[in-house]
Amino acid sequence: MFIPLHDRNALKHIRRQYVTLGLIILNVVGYVLTVLSMPEEIATAAIFSFGFIPAVVFDYAALDPSLALVPPDATVLTYSFLHADLMHLGTNMLFLWVFGDNVEDALGHVRFLIFYLLCAAAGAYVHGLVGPQSQVPLIGASGAVSGVIAAYLLLHPKVRVWVLVLFRFPLPLPAAIPLVFWIGQQFVMLATDFGSNVSWGAHVGGILAGGLLVLVMRRRGVPLFDRTIVTPRSVKHQEASPPAPSMIGRSEPARDAVRWGRSA
Repeated sequence: MFIPLHDRNALKHIRRQYVTLGLIILNVVGYVLTVLSMPEEIATAAIFSFGFIPAVVFDYAALDPSLALVPPDATVLTYSFLHADLMHLGTNMLFLWVFGDNVEDALGHVRFLIFYLLCAAAGAYVHGLVGPQSQVPLIGASGAVSGVIAAYLLLHPKVRVWVLVLFRFPLPLPAAIPLVFWIGQQFVMLATDFGSNVSWGAHVGGILAGGLLVLVMRRRGVPLFDRTIVTPRSVKHQEASPPAPSMIGRSEPARDAVRWGRSA
């Protein structure tokens, strides 16, 4: 398990990641309006109204008319703006903050928004295919964020990202190492974990959609598997001062000194 902390992958085509910031704000607002500011029974009603319920979408069950505030098919998008608790929200938004800006940069603002929503929808449908008769609402941005992670991996596998490994060890790793491990874990858990309250199907659906969509939606000229190695600010490179000339008039070659540090 790892938590991304930050990278230093500069934006090349946009000035600011407005869509990424807007999505984070919408998710926070959704959490505040449903969980923090409402009584528990109203928050639960909102989750049933806007969450993705496979049995309702696939016509195995009907939702109480008082809760049917949006068409069932619209919940393939609305579910992704609801979260169960602060940890659920914070984890998804942290992943989106670290990786979303560079994917938005590669796609452009409008196409990134479309990309994000399509990944959310793909996550919902794969979740539904795994358990089509489930009457438990699916909520959370994990499906959409999984698509962002897959796209980042295909675009910038060599960029170093500060990650918190096992919740305690901060390490600057090439993005490919934690992201390949994370993506592989989602497929393994989908095949083996049937009792968890985590929707591995939504994660896998988002991953598949993100990996495919970035192939056709990225800007013209934006390469896949960029070989540029970008290091975080906390990883500094300094050249040692050349030593003084020796007594016989020759100097030793200067050596590079690399200092690895932790961010404050």
